[in-house]
Amino acid sequence: MAATLILKPTLSSAFLGQKLSSRGNSKRSEPSRLFSKGTKCATDTAYGGNVPKFSRVNVWDPYKRLGISRDASEEEVWSSRNFLLNQYANHERSAESIEAAFEKILMKSFINRKKTKINLKTRLKKQVEESPPWVQNLLSFVELPPPVIILRRLFLFGFMACWSVMNSAEAGPAFQVAISFGACVYFLNDKTKSLGRAALIGFGGLVAGWFCGSLLVPMIPSFLLQPTWSLELLTSLFIYVSLFLSCTFLK
Repeated sequence: MAATLILKPTLSSAFLGQKLSSRGNSKRSEPSRLFSKGTKCATDTAYGGNVPKFSRVNVWDPYKRLGISRDASEEEVWSSRNFLLNQYANHERSAESIEAAFEKILMKSFINRKKTKINLKTRLKKQVEESPPWVQNLLSFVELPPPVIILRRLFLFGFMACWSVMNSAEAGPAFQVAISFGACVYFLNDKTKSLGRAALIGFGGLVAGWFCGSLLVPMIPSFLLQPTWSLELLTSLFIYVSLFLSCTFLK
């Protein structure tokens, strides 16, 4: 019994020593394990050197960068841009360089179009200024209203013309012409603020339309006309056009 008690501390002390030594060995092996794990992660990282890069990234000329000529059409510019983006979409700097060149070309095209419009206006204004005095006086009575006003008045007089044609078998277009004349005077009075001037211009448009219709209607081949279309009806169509032009474009 005494021998057993003496042997137990020896065994326990040996066991504890072995356990402590194993803990020490495990602590020593932890840095090596961490190091080995870190080395494994570094070697497993994907290498991105195989991504294709755009070779003309630093080319200053946007046309040369996209590989097109300066006379290229808009479709050619778009197709070149799309083709290059499909090739170098995975490389951010290449895609940005392609987009930058494309935007420069579009902006240059926009500026050129704007200059062309300004040049046309300048040329027209210069031609008017260099025209004879009677032409300048004639153009001073003409104005260009907003498109909304033009469309509204065109619809009104077009409706009167259709009404006259549809009612040609029953009666003449006198009533429709009278309404159109009154509308023309109303529009001119609203513009000029002078009822006398408006009535004078409206009556002039009525006479001009009747005169043109009387001259041109007999020249129209008879096979193009319906049997119910009289000379009075066809003349009224010219009157509608003349009244529309008078109340819309004359001052």
